[in-house]
Amino acid sequence: MNLFAIKAIYRFEMARWFRTLAQSVISPVLSTSLYFVVFGSAIGSRMQAIDGVSYGAFIVPGLIMLSLLGESISNASFGIYMPKWAGTIYELLSAPVAWIEAVTGYVGAAATKSVCLGLLILATARIFVPFEIAHPFVMLLFLVLTSITFSLFGFIIGVWADDFQKLQIVPLLVVTPLTFLGGSFYSIKMLPPIWQKITLFNPVVYLISGFRWSFYGHSDVSVGVSLGMTAVFLAVCLTAVWWIFKTGYRLKV
Repeated sequence: MNLFAIKAIYRFEMARWFRTLAQSVISPVLSTSLYFVVFGSAIGSRMQAIDGVSYGAFIVPGLIMLSLLGESISNASFGIYMPKWAGTIYELLSAPVAWIEAVTGYVGAAATKSVCLGLLILATARIFVPFEIAHPFVMLLFLVLTSITFSLFGFIIGVWADDFQKLQIVPLLVVTPLTFLGGSFYSIKMLPPIWQKITLFNPVVYLISGFRWSFYGHSDVSVGVSLGMTAVFLAVCLTAVWWIFKTGYRLKV
């Protein structure tokens, strides 16, 4: 494996991130802080505890996931779309760089950004609500796996998109609604039985449920099932990326 190529792509993407800290870090942290103020403090103080956890603490995992999914997709999709838009993608395709090396560089940088952002939001949450992490290693596992998986998904979107508007279609119209309806602000056990069954078709439910289990030791879905669903989505995204490079789908636009 060409570690030099991976390092070069990774460093370039990280450098671009540091040049846009206000948009990439400060903005999502401030937006999430507003959720904590409105839902955690103002509304949460008037709501009953859920499974023995105060409402403000209960929504912490969901809010982290809400930012994590969006930023993972955004960072990875923009990272691969810019070379396509600028025409420098041909330099990458003609260089002696294997597809797995290019993906490792782009997706690795995007996932690193998302993990850093998730940890920063986690630290910010302590300012607003007290909470404990029952299983810190499982929490980190979900954080890293989710970041990698949705960075791969974002990479696919970046290859598929042929204009800047399309980069935002899937995150805004698909991922964000699924995250809100996936138990970010409530337990799916609070829904009527029929809606509980329908909600289980939402893949984001498994991510949020497993991540919440790492904090408080209980979840809407078994943590094993949550890890399994995350692994399946990761495998699907890897297969899709492999197919993209094998066929050259929309890489040579």
